[in-house]
Amino acid sequence: MNIILNKQTAPGRKHTAFAKLFIVVLFTVAANVNVSAQSGQKLALAEKYFAAGEYYTAAGLYEQYLNPVKKDIPKANFPLNAKRFRGGGSGITLSKTAVLFKQANSYRLANYFPEAAAKYLQCYEKDSTHYSDAMYWYAVCKRSLNEFALAEASVARYLANSSGENNLTQSAKKELETVSYINSQLKRPDTILYHIQKSSTSFGNEKGVYAPALISGNKFLFTSTETDTSAKAGVNPYHSRLFETTVENNSIQINQLLNIPETDATVNSGAASLSADGNYLYITQWRKVNGKNLSSIYYAPKKGNDWGNPVILSSVNENGFSSKQPFCSADGKNLFFASDKPNGAGGFDIWYAPLQADGTTGTPVNAASINTPADEQAPFYHAASNTLVFSSNGGTGMGGFDLFTSKLKDEQWSSPENMGYPVNSSRDDIYFFAPEGQGLLKNSMLSSDRGSSCCLETYTVAKSPKKKVINGIVKDIKSNEPVDGATVSMKDENGKIVQTTTSPDGKFSFELTGDAVQKVFTVTKEKYKDKTEGAVIENINDADWLTDVVNNTPILIEKKLVIKIENVVTVYFDFDKYDIKERSAQVLDSIYNVLAEVDGATIQISGYTDGKGTVEYNAVLSDNRARACADYLIQKGIDAGRVTFESFGECCPVELELLNGRDNPEGRSKNRRALINISKPEKE
Repeated sequence: MNIILNKQTAPGRKHTAFAKLFIVVLFTVAANVNVSAQSGQKLALAEKYFAAGEYYTAAGLYEQYLNPVKKDIPKANFPLNAKRFRGGGSGITLSKTAVLFKQANSYRLANYFPEAAAKYLQCYEKDSTHYSDAMYWYAVCKRSLNEFALAEASVARYLANSSGENNLTQSAKKELETVSYINSQLKRPDTILYHIQKSSTSFGNEKGVYAPALISGNKFLFTSTETDTSAKAGVNPYHSRLFETTVENNSIQINQLLNIPETDATVNSGAASLSADGNYLYITQWRKVNGKNLSSIYYAPKKGNDWGNPVILSSVNENGFSSKQPFCSADGKNLFFASDKPNGAGGFDIWYAPLQADGTTGTPVNAASINTPADEQAPFYHAASNTLVFSSNGGTGMGGFDLFTSKLKDEQWSSPENMGYPVNSSRDDIYFFAPEGQGLLKNSMLSSDRGSSCCLETYTVAKSPKKKVINGIVKDIKSNEPVDGATVSMKDENGKIVQTTTSPDGKFSFELTGDAVQKVFTVTKEKYKDKTEGAVIENINDADWLTDVVNNTPILIEKKLVIKIENVVTVYFDFDKYDIKERSAQVLDSIYNVLAEVDGATIQISGYTDGKGTVEYNAVLSDNRARACADYLIQKGIDAGRVTFESFGECCPVELELLNGRDNPEGRSKNRRALINISKPEKE
């Protein structure tokens, strides 16, 4: 250090001035040494907290290192003992920009995205060459904050300035897919059907309440945090615990902490499930081992109103790996859980194992077709709809963990389907619950950190049903052509009737409530027979966001014979028979309609046979045929005085019964008949 004295200092005061200046310099050096030592200690401590996963604490310590609080130079008596200002160094040498990047990572991993985004941007602006990755993470934070346009532009900027292919550029390309998926989801017209609301709690919003587990009725277990007042210095005093609650009117009322015997206060407990019969409680317990969270599933038997000691469920756990988030299916068959143990697809996978009567399980099975190399967690099985709901960050989604569904059929899980917006958000969405006996989204709950600074909170989800219509078409049974202007009535199971008319293409439509197969249609149309039949579903088209279309099979109607008063009508009979056939009955019904509508109209019936048989026999047969027609009409209510009949035997054939010396069966069939003449009443 070079000290330059003022040349005009008085000779007699030269040494005094030098001494004062030297003392000031020594104090300054000592103070700087002290601050430097303290900063180094802060940095070393920040690194330890970061390695232990205490990211928010690490972020605060990085801040103290980057922007230490300035203190006054300490006063001391001369001579100065400089040694006491020499603090032990941390041995860590990092640039301010490097520490800033670590702080940004800490905020992001703690889910403090506004703070993380600001730090990443500062880092990128200070050194975009060495910290180009900061632009990618800045985009991720902005997407998490629902600033999708800025996120997309930032990812594109990162990729444009990247050289070569690496894991982060691959992640950036996936992030572009995520933003694209989000934009498509935001355009969905059916979002108006959803109602999502954050649940309030009886103790305010200062800590997260998540992972609902049904006890019975409106009583649930929830996971939240409790402060350990006896925690040692330097140890995180907050631990996850299970709380008994009551849920009413979208409010979670904490009743009490669930008492689990012999639980180490330093162990976290949560993400629980009760067996279908209520006899066993399955819980997740975890602690940090070498800076890593290791979790295991335990089960405790019911003992009166309390629970017995938790016992590790050895069939689903494996040393050195984590198993967590158990869920007992309502049908009592399986225990679902998440685990990163070997023989999976990678990361955490969904597994399930058959439940035994003693609370243990059989051999777990990996739900291979739904798992990805990333993480699948928090399974929930809805027996009423045969649907598995789980959370994953592996498939195309809206960012973070999204909720997906899959159905089990023939021992195979269907391809997972993203539950979409607004069930999912650009943050983490996990821990789903829906009551049995209801639709999956009728009255559900999920856990999400959307809208909060860091923690999972509980949200209720309700989706109004889509509008349903039932479409049909009326066709002529013979020509298969559509019938225009037919009147179609639909009656529901309660007897309510609605009515419409077919369009020129024979189509009709009704808005549908209730079960389609319980509807009954009646079709009427002039010159056609009335038709009544139950709904027969051909297919259901649910492609539209707002309306499901149920397509009924075509309704076929038959023309009826319309007899006018001027007509002479023929009724045909089988060989040697005089019973009325179905077609003949239709003809006689039409004659009945004329007689019923026209007062005073009368009919004359003439009976005939073909040429086979004796004259005497044919006379009797033709008489029976005429009488059969008369009796049919009289039995329907026509006065006998308006009906006369006469028999003519084989007289008067209308067709030749022999052609070129050979029998003509078709001609004979036309001669086996009864002619019915309808007469108008005489005008007065």
